[in-house]
Amino acid sequence: MPEIIHKELSYKINGLLFKVHNELGRYCREKQYGDALETLLKTEHLPFEREKATPINLIDNIGTNRVDFIVDNKIVLELKAKSIIQKDDYYQIQKYLQASGHKLGFIVNFRNKYLKPIRIIRINS
Repeated sequence: MPEIIHKELSYKINGLLFKVHNELGRYCREKQYGDALETLLKTEHLPFEREKATPINLIDNIGTNRVDFIVDNKIVLELKAKSIIQKDDYYQIQKYLQASGHKLGFIVNFRNKYLKPIRIIRINS
């Protein structure tokens, strides 16, 4: 049976995400969810970077994207506040994982009635 990547940190982050969702509900803006999560990460003394720039093209270092959160330099978090997660959202986080070199990411859609963070593992290319 394969080992869960960053198991303890994943559980801790999920707990914080649920706290944010329970506190703010479903109809806030993405930035409000990010601000609330940032406050909880600071309270829990978890190191993080917010809106970290990552290169789009690693070879030529052309352009940059901004990752919502990188927690403990291990897990990429992409926050959403939209009716449905689309294929492009999966492609987006996969690009972030490739560019940053991290193995694990979460897509978190706060608009859902029941929060269901989606674990995304980097595809090796």
